Amino acid sequence: MNALRNKVQLIGNLGMNPEVKELEGGRKVAKFTLATNEYYNNKKGEKVQETQWHNIVAWGKTAELMEQLLDKGKEVMLEGKLTNRTWDDKDGNKRYITEVVANDFLLMTPKEGAKKEGDLPF
Repeated sequence: MNALRNKVQLIGNLGMNPEVKELEGGRKVAKFTLATNEYYNNKKGEKVQETQWHNIVAWGKTAELMEQLLDKGKEVMLEGKLTNRTWDDKDGNKRYITEVVANDFLLMTPKEGAKKEGDLPF
């Protein structure tokens, strides 16, 4: 039950290619932004799209796979947990960020050249 206390699942599109860094010891970290969209009808009956941007971080093997498979614009489903970080910038101001630390993902955009449903085998 503990795994359900801080769990996030998102489906969205990458706003940038993952930025991947290799740290001392060879461990990798990947960072990128993910856009999720919600749609609703306003009081005039017009369809409105609302976009939320999420900061995504992944470590280790997950980061390596994201580096290989993900590109700006691709649709991905990911799972992870919410984290908050604080730090002091170069001017001494306290900065805050909320991130999703991803531990699993699924590429939703088909690879180029992949067969689409309904394609004939000949």
